[in-house]
Amino acid sequence: MKTTDLNTIQEAVISAARGAGRLIMEKRGKEFQIINKSDSSSYKEVGESLASQVVTEIDYLSQAYILEHISPVVERYDLALLAEESDDDGSRFVQDYFICIDPLDGTLPFTEGKSGFSISIGLISRSGIPVIGVVYDPYNDVLYSAIKGQGAYRNSAAFHVETQKKQRLTLMTDRSFLAQKFYDEIMEEVRAIAVAHGYESVEVVTEAGAALNACWVAEKAPALYFKHPKKSPGGGSIWDFGAAACIVSEAKAFVSNIYGDALDLNRKGSSFMNHEGVLFASVVPLAQAVISRLSKFSLSE
Repeated sequence: MKTTDLNTIQEAVISAARGAGRLIMEKRGKEFQIINKSDSSSYKEVGESLASQVVTEIDYLSQAYILEHISPVVERYDLALLAEESDDDGSRFVQDYFICIDPLDGTLPFTEGKSGFSISIGLISRSGIPVIGVVYDPYNDVLYSAIKGQGAYRNSAAFHVETQKKQRLTLMTDRSFLAQKFYDEIMEEVRAIAVAHGYESVEVVTEAGAALNACWVAEKAPALYFKHPKKSPGGGSIWDFGAAACIVSEAKAFVSNIYGDALDLNRKGSSFMNHEGVLFASVVPLAQAVISRLSKFSLSE
């Protein structure tokens, strides 16, 4: 796809993300319906974490807004779609590119009236390579964006890993991590990694959804965000990480699965990432340490 085409698609995606963000903020603090997907037969694939099971009517409104506003570029460039609140029609395995949409990532903090939610929209090639990434944090009015090979941006400013030396390593993580069976052992390894790399302490941050957690790895460096593989469904989905993978890579941070291989962002049979986990690290040495010391916890329940 030509650079001009990518720019056109990104402009449409950014406009849709900002518009959806305005809609979400207008609904914030008002009454809305909360649905548990595990109680509904219309959801064929639901993860075990609460975050993956909860959806609100705002998720649907946001997705409808996004789909309406990106429809011209979807039709013009014959793009497939993969959206969280719609069935996966398999078109992502047929078309050259697909747009993946999380209309409200971080639904739990949103329902609690807290920051940490975002709109995540990515363009992924059929081979699973993230080409465009847009993550919009409407609570703080911060938009992260990137096109493969063109660098990353935070609002209108170039966005790259923060290089200022700090004494603390930040671990971005989901709330479900706190209930991980091997939490104590994993944290012991994380502290050992921190000490080995010259950091005095580890701060665990659990306030955000997956997309912002990933983007914050570059913004709040030195930082890590990882999810281990597991046998049960979950571990985040393609729409959680597709956009962020492009942004964080273009910000010159490290992105892979827990084993150090490229993320499988067009998995057949499921949209979940539980088969391989994810790893975002602000610098390569931290990523290598995680791969070396923490991949042994893979496929834990």
